[in-house]
Amino acid sequence: MFIKILLTLIFLAVTVGVGLYSRKQASSVEGFVLGGRKVGGWLTAFAYGTSYFSAVVFVGYAGQFGWKYGLSSTWIGVGNAVIGSLLAWLVLGRRTKVMTQHINSRTMPDFFGTRYGSQQLRVVASIIAFVFLIPYTAGVYKGISTLFEMGFGIPYEYCVIIMAVLTALYVILGGYRATAINDFIQGIIMLFGIITVIAAVLGIKGGLSNAVAEMAALPADDNPAMNGAFADWLGPDPWNLFGVVVLTSLGTWGLPQMVGKFYSITDEGAIRRGSIISTLFALVVAGGCYFLGGFGRLFGMPPTLPNGRLDFDSIIPSMLTTLPDVLIALVVLLVLSASMSTLASLVLTSSSTMTLDLIYRDKVSEQGEVEDGAIDDAVAEKIERRKVVVLRTLIVFFIVISLLIALNPPTFIAQLMGISWGALAGAFLAPFMLGLYWRGVTPASVWACFAWGVGITLVNLMMGNPINPINCGAIAMVGGFVVVVLVSLCTPRMDKKLVENIFKCYK
Repeated sequence: MFIKILLTLIFLAVTVGVGLYSRKQASSVEGFVLGGRKVGGWLTAFAYGTSYFSAVVFVGYAGQFGWKYGLSSTWIGVGNAVIGSLLAWLVLGRRTKVMTQHINSRTMPDFFGTRYGSQQLRVVASIIAFVFLIPYTAGVYKGISTLFEMGFGIPYEYCVIIMAVLTALYVILGGYRATAINDFIQGIIMLFGIITVIAAVLGIKGGLSNAVAEMAALPADDNPAMNGAFADWLGPDPWNLFGVVVLTSLGTWGLPQMVGKFYSITDEGAIRRGSIISTLFALVVAGGCYFLGGFGRLFGMPPTLPNGRLDFDSIIPSMLTTLPDVLIALVVLLVLSASMSTLASLVLTSSSTMTLDLIYRDKVSEQGEVEDGAIDDAVAEKIERRKVVVLRTLIVFFIVISLLIALNPPTFIAQLMGISWGALAGAFLAPFMLGLYWRGVTPASVWACFAWGVGITLVNLMMGNPINPINCGAIAMVGGFVVVVLVSLCTPRMDKKLVENIFKCYK
């Protein structure tokens, strides 16, 4: 216990120290939200990866999908690396950086408002982002607190509150710069931790070959013809596995906290470096998490919930209780690193969205007044400081709401994330990505996609999830492209001069 407490205290001290170190660069909105748009490839790549993978993946997804699909769940991690990281950087990285800087966009709702010439789109997008980032944040709290409870014996409720306070502290102090530096440190811990834990867990089962042989000998749950499928490379249910790959890989392309990383990167050279680093990071961390989770059935049945269903969120923690204390301490740091980086990204994204796109949404007229000399430098600086204060206040507000949900979680971590990702990526992915490439996207098609992504998620939820939330999220994302294209072809296009002015940045 002494080792676990000592390592955790050192980690937390470094985290808060980075926040104090970065506080001077967080005095302006541009510095607080985007790090002054001067964050290099290494920091951005680690920020992207650590925001991508948290306790939601390590505890929730790896446990639940490892149990359902066995070793084939490793394909989810491979998809996260290739589609969610490499292709995301190649398709979105440069164009997002260039266009958002050209139109002076600092958030995804801000992009929708400026790219499509509609302040109403901007406001509605900010509300969607704020509302549906909350269940994702609650899922992260639940994951890290479950593991902390296992490692330290601290009651779940106290763990949730401690994580919330610490995350708020270093984000409020240092903004995005502190988050990016901490993400790099936390990413190193994650890489070392996942490799060490996999080796230790497999060692308990006599090595990789013995563990795989044990998996191959396991019977299928309800279909004798599928006996041994948990060690098969396609697993017992390839179609539903494919739905998880789509949701967790393609979904990142439409999440505000993920795409926002491309806003702040320094230059195109950093984007090229970042794409390689981010992909390798995802391959090790995500691939390792799902590979580890695939052996969950070798460690016995998980406990059941009051409703009789298996408690999937307890699978990974129960696997790890067999490890020595030093390795448990490493696991706690691994998941703490992953979760705090994701939490920091989520609360920073939500607070910046509310501040810049709702409270101070009249950006254009304000800039015009400054340019015309109606507001002097002192007043402009005062407005800037006021925005940063509001940003910090809303960080606390967002954390409190997420905390209340985490203290009374309505469902499994995986389902919380499915609801969040399905609504956000279903609404945002298609109009954002197509808006970077296609001049023909119309504002009406963006409205239609917002209604589609949020609508299908909420209707499915209110009907008791007749479609699994994971598969529903995948349908929302892919269907969004069909909605945007069809509606764009049938509705009036934007003013040609305005569109050409936006797209001239690529020339």
